Amino acid sequence: MSDIQEVPGGFDAPSYNAPSAGVVASAPVEAEVPEGNFALPSFNRAIGKNAGGPIDLLKDVDLNVKIELGRTRMLIEDVLRLAEGSVVELDKLAGDPVDVYVNDQLVARGEVLVLNDNFCVRINEIVTATEET
Repeated sequence: MSDIQEVPGGFDAPSYNAPSAGVVASAPVEAEVPEGNFALPSFNRAIGKNAGGPIDLLKDVDLNVKIELGRTRMLIEDVLRLAEGSVVELDKLAGDPVDVYVNDQLVARGEVLVLNDNFCVRINEIVTATEET
């Protein structure tokens, strides 16, 4: 059975009567609750230690970045026929800007370049929230 008993300080706490499997000692629950106002520690000093401001807190946050060359629709039958050397036609032309997504959110468009035998993307346009549609 569970009863509600008043705890000093204005909080209600359930009391629990243990099963009689053994001897259980119980004592009344008492808690000291400070009266009046109390101050929380200031976290501004800890943030202020970062020279660059609050944005520095995000330096080590991992983000998922995707570059989308284009899209296509295929039947399962066509996907099963894909083999080495197969060509998949996309909805964009060579030279069209590619879309840059950060955490599945379109943020920029750019062009694909080759630099030292590596593909890279030069950002040409930052996409605002109204341009996304």
